[in-house]
Amino acid sequence: MAHTNQAEHHAEPVQESPMDYAQHERTYRGFLTGVKWTAISMAVLIVILYFLVQP
Repeated sequence: MAHTNQAEHHAEPVQESPMDYAQHERTYRGFLTGVKWTAISMAVLIVILYFLVQP
């Protein structure tokens, strides 16, 4: 006869520890600071190279 597929019942996901939002914010701000200074450094490098290698 026909076999019916019944949904299996799984336990709710176990969350070992809640997210540390303070650490998350510090990490995100550190990431943004790194991106900012990388972009500034690349812009300065491009300007310096422009004057060193004039077309």
